[in-house]
Amino acid sequence: MTAKRLVCGLCAGLVAATVAGCRTLPSLGANGLLHPARRPLPPLQGRAAPLVTFESGGVKLEGWRFPAAGSRRGTIVYLHGVADNRGAAADIAPRFTVRGFEVVAYDSRAHGNSGGEVCTYGYYEKGDLQRVLDTVDAGPIIVIGSSLGAAVALQAAAEDRRISGVVAAEAFSDLATVARERAPWFFSRGSIRRAFEMAERIGGFSIADVSPVRAAPTIAVPVFLLHGSRDRETPAEHSRRIFDALAGPRRLLIVDGAGHNQSLSASWPAIEQWIDDAVLVRPKPDATLTQSPSTS
Repeated sequence: MTAKRLVCGLCAGLVAATVAGCRTLPSLGANGLLHPARRPLPPLQGRAAPLVTFESGGVKLEGWRFPAAGSRRGTIVYLHGVADNRGAAADIAPRFTVRGFEVVAYDSRAHGNSGGEVCTYGYYEKGDLQRVLDTVDAGPIIVIGSSLGAAVALQAAAEDRRISGVVAAEAFSDLATVARERAPWFFSRGSIRRAFEMAERIGGFSIADVSPVRAAPTIAVPVFLLHGSRDRETPAEHSRRIFDALAGPRRLLIVDGAGHNQSLSASWPAIEQWIDDAVLVRPKPDATLTQSPSTS
């Protein structure tokens, strides 16, 4: 083979690979967005919680309901993050059941043991939460969400007046922004745009409509936002944008040294006090921006 033919062959191969990449990357991006990995549910170590199921739009959701110890003060609903499951609630529930709260935790659609083929980051999940709340007794309901769960909680609170307060850790301000920020470097703007279009077509939802920051001005109940200062997956600026958009009682806690999914574990005493003061007693209208001691 001559040098000229070799060069032509290499050029043709590069063109073919580029064309194939242009076709493949949007599919990979859409698939990654819609289908987070399912983590197996860990066993409950030494704890008993009645297994419960919920039905939402033809999707079966599986969860736990931990009863309150003593006189019931209200309900905590825990919403996990993306590619996670309700397993984290096994450690969270004891904190609140002894304080008189029933705790409900369930696997989001397309996660854990729940049904559903795609994750829509709140578009359908906020309706799932509403179906769960249909099974909860009247009284204060506080929704605690992490990452994906935080975004779902905020979007649901804008529409469902049964929610009395929201604790949102590492929430993203809007899906389009965080998806672009997390996209690998080799995804061009065009590839990301086509991935969004494909995800919307397959998932039957609008990415632009998945926006906690857009929902924020219509949330009337108290909101406690938490974010790690060293969060590289969803930078703290996302929570700051939501904080600025909230019109109701609000607080933002930036946990110094914490990364993604680390601010909740560093802040439980502050969360418990906030629930007592801002939700169960009376909302405080003054916005508060605080910074915790270092957690590193």
